[in-house]
Amino acid sequence: MAQTIPSGAALSTGSDHAPDGRRLGLALGMLVLPQYVALGAPSVALPAVGRALAVPFGATAWILTAWSLTSALAMPVAGRLMTRWSPFRVLVGGVVALAAGSALAGAGPTLPVVIIGRLIGGAGAGATVIAVFAAVTALPGRERIRALGIIAAASATASACGTLLGGALTAWLGWRAVLAFPVVALPILLAVLAGGRSFTRIGGGAGDGSPEQLDIVGAVVLSVLAGSLITLLQAHSIGLSTPVTLVVAAAGVLAAVGLWWRVRRTPDGFVPRRVVAARGFLAAGLVGATIFAGYYGVLFLAPSLIEQATGGGALVAGALLVPAAACSVLAGRVVSTTTDRFTGWQVSAGLAALTVVGVLVVAVFHGPIPVVVGAALTVCGFTGAQAVLVSLAPELVAARDRDTAQGLLNFMIFLGGGIGPAAVAGLSGIVSVPVALAVLAALPLAGLVVSLTRRPGAGRRPEPDHTRGNRR
Repeated sequence: MAQTIPSGAALSTGSDHAPDGRRLGLALGMLVLPQYVALGAPSVALPAVGRALAVPFGATAWILTAWSLTSALAMPVAGRLMTRWSPFRVLVGGVVALAAGSALAGAGPTLPVVIIGRLIGGAGAGATVIAVFAAVTALPGRERIRALGIIAAASATASACGTLLGGALTAWLGWRAVLAFPVVALPILLAVLAGGRSFTRIGGGAGDGSPEQLDIVGAVVLSVLAGSLITLLQAHSIGLSTPVTLVVAAAGVLAAVGLWWRVRRTPDGFVPRRVVAARGFLAAGLVGATIFAGYYGVLFLAPSLIEQATGGGALVAGALLVPAAACSVLAGRVVSTTTDRFTGWQVSAGLAALTVVGVLVVAVFHGPIPVVVGAALTVCGFTGAQAVLVSLAPELVAARDRDTAQGLLNFMIFLGGGIGPAAVAGLSGIVSVPVALAVLAALPLAGLVVSLTRRPGAGRRPEPDHTRGNRR
């Protein structure tokens, strides 16, 4: 690998000469816990939000959508910022925004204020995720996989347990405590910093030293495209009128054309042509997006399906989903060992297959046990895909594009996490829940096909020719 490493090598919490993926993974895994809880926990609090703020239940869907949308959009922005700033600076800024937005959402007197808080908090969460991954990808291969496995297990566990925590907080402290919960990321960051000073040297220098400006036009068209897609998928569930739906669709089409034009006319813009054209890059993003869509789609429906089957409340549903969450720990360990024997594409194909089976189990069978089993399978797919695909990203692009590639790849992957619940919510008002889930299963199935059509060695890039250099 080239020696131009933008995130720096001095990022362990122990010795700089022997980076410890386990220790760094545990420290960063603690930081991502609150933001992944914030994905699932508010879902059980939405009825209470609607009653307290006197708004239709459909309107409260934006509390979930706002977070997913800005989280995904902040990822490529953070990736570009790290060409000039260290991952540590982006990490601190992300955690501060995460805490501030969550505090605003928890205290908001009206739904628009709550949504603004969720937009800010989601953006901070996205920036934090990218900074975490940028720090980890500077580790050597084996330690990198180990750290990513721990982080992925932490995020999957937090996501799956979010409904349990959300139900408990709603019952005992009220819905505002659920929305404000991610504020705890700030004291966690302070505790991590106090426990290891070398943690502050993550990415000791600025990215690649590039003086380039942020491509605002490229960022805007990508944002409009993503926002339009999520809005259209939820148009029916939130009661969007036909004229407004048509306007949103037109904006999405114009944004897609504008993005295509921008990539062609501005090769070094917000979406660099050399990154998206790198062999396997778009395929990796597509596979990750489809797996995440399957997981979050099941997670969105699982609590309500369990409540209907058992007659219990949110606490019962959350408790029954805990075993599914525990599977994330096992999946992280299994993936870290299988990557020694199989290529990333082969592992991702297996994870996509697990996700397809998990979604179909929930769709076909009835009762709490099939829901838990199906959720467990999708948890395994989610956990493994995050570790494998994020680790694969540095091998697909040149060293100087690593942080930018991480941002764009995570944007695609996490946008899938927003597409899954939006698609299921939109379809559930038109067709039955089993049919909606069957349609959802088509997404990870597409990811499986893409993974299988990749050549086994396609994920590995040849060693760079240092005589040619890594910069233009």
